[in-house]
Amino acid sequence: MTPVTAAPPSSQARAGRMATPAELVAAKGACTIAVCIPARNEAGTVAAIVASVRRLSHVGLVDEIVVVDDGSSDATASRASAAGATVLPSVTGPGKGQAMSAAVAATDSDVVVFLDADVANFSERFVTALVAPILSFPEVQLVKASYRRPLYGQPGEGGRVTELVARPLLERFFPELAQLGQPLAGECAVRRSALAGLTLDDGYGVDIGLLIDVYRQWGMEAITEVDLVERIHRNRPLADLRRQATAVLDAVLVRATDPR
Repeated sequence: MTPVTAAPPSSQARAGRMATPAELVAAKGACTIAVCIPARNEAGTVAAIVASVRRLSHVGLVDEIVVVDDGSSDATASRASAAGATVLPSVTGPGKGQAMSAAVAATDSDVVVFLDADVANFSERFVTALVAPILSFPEVQLVKASYRRPLYGQPGEGGRVTELVARPLLERFFPELAQLGQPLAGECAVRRSALAGLTLDDGYGVDIGLLIDVYRQWGMEAITEVDLVERIHRNRPLADLRRQATAVLDAVLVRATDPR
């Protein structure tokens, strides 16, 4: 496989030329890529995200696009379908982790890219940057996105659960992972062969649970980050963040007390 421009293992891809979709298609070879998007009540953004990913499908980089409708009460499902995604229900009940598991079960590609459905400034780079390290470095199992997160227009004030819950927990129990810019990032790419040996958590604990599980199975050299610069999305009220924080807390503590 021909290497492409990407982050070396255990580091972040910062400034510099990123690989083009055509270069990634050339590097991809027989590897297949699925983009999976769990979505609940994201009718305002999901269609534009799917349309952008479809452009990468047209050039041969993305092989499957699946949106799992996680119990939406708006037009999320119909708009995602009209934009070109295969839309499925979350068959094991509501929750982000359940939706991600449903997407994995419905696809068979070698690489799975997970995207959040609420991103307002989405571009094709959210996919190309995530898959580049996996197509370049066989030791990389998981690629996490890093970015700046404004809060209601204020730079650097987003990521409240990350900074108040996730990072302190990682510093205490898994300090190497605390260095990551966005350990709770919903945007990531993972090899299916890695997922085959893991169980995705239910609910909001899924992202940090996957991160810790890959780290414990393969070490820090199997994880890398790519810089997506800035992520603008629907900031959630504190009541929602409390539920997310509890799920993150549970996911970390379960693994911290596991003797493996």
